Amino acid sequence: MKKIVILIISTTLIAALSGCGSNDVTPANEPPDAAPQLLFSSGFENGVFLTAPEDGYQYIQGTDTETGFSWPIDILGASGSGLHYIDDDNFQAIGNEIQTVTGHNGNQTQALYNFENYNTGVTQCPYEILEITEGTKDLYIKYWIKMDSASLAQPNMWRAFFEWKTKDYAIDSGFRLIAYIYTDDNGTPYWHWQGDQNPTTPMWEIDNKNVPVPNEEWFLTEFYWHWSEGDDGRALWKVNGQIIGDHHGPTTRNAKPIDFIMLTQIYGDANPKYQWVDDIEIWDGLP
Repeated sequence: MKKIVILIISTTLIAALSGCGSNDVTPANEPPDAAPQLLFSSGFENGVFLTAPEDGYQYIQGTDTETGFSWPIDILGASGSGLHYIDDDNFQAIGNEIQTVTGHNGNQTQALYNFENYNTGVTQCPYEILEITEGTKDLYIKYWIKMDSASLAQPNMWRAFFEWKTKDYAIDSGFRLIAYIYTDDNGTPYWHWQGDQNPTTPMWEIDNKNVPVPNEEWFLTEFYWHWSEGDDGRALWKVNGQIIGDHHGPTTRNAKPIDFIMLTQIYGDANPKYQWVDDIEIWDGLP
């Protein structure tokens, strides 16, 4: 008499063996998304110092003893980064210091102090991350900043404190991303987020009058962008965790990569003005 052997294999095992199982199974050749990496961090603590201005630039140097990161900033293959004195009237119109002040958490801290006494044309002093060679990558930047109140109460004025430009922006073939504070007819400040092909031709712009502009108070500012000439581009700006503007769409023009980043900026027609900057972090994606 022949014996009949019945083999029972579970459907789960069959699916696993055949590769046709649950969508939760990740193929071996598809690694999980990498977590964003911290590229730079500094609060201007011990070990960080300013050089004397020379040939239009002043450099921040040294290693921050609290974070372990060193100046100058060399992210995205950059080199030669520093504070750029532009139309400075022989260093009389603008200046920089590293000062000990009360920080955003109430403790004593060292911070970068920028001031602009007057404007002789295009007077400004940005910290420029220069000679970028990898200008098509995502970046997230955050820092704490405290501004004076007097310059933010003058009617119909503006000041900028962050921006970047692509290659060939100067010849009207590129793109600029810039963060402003404007004031209205009554001297009430509000935020303005803009992408443009030249200073007078915005490609897109966002006004935000709902989130108050802090006066004489520290606030956290955050910038994130995905560089793209398509609909998947993104430019996000937050203040104290609140969205100022979140643009979805092109963040470049004519496929130009980012040339340099003005990490901090003091620029505008509202004068005199000053600000402190502290606890900078730069990541290669949204952390």
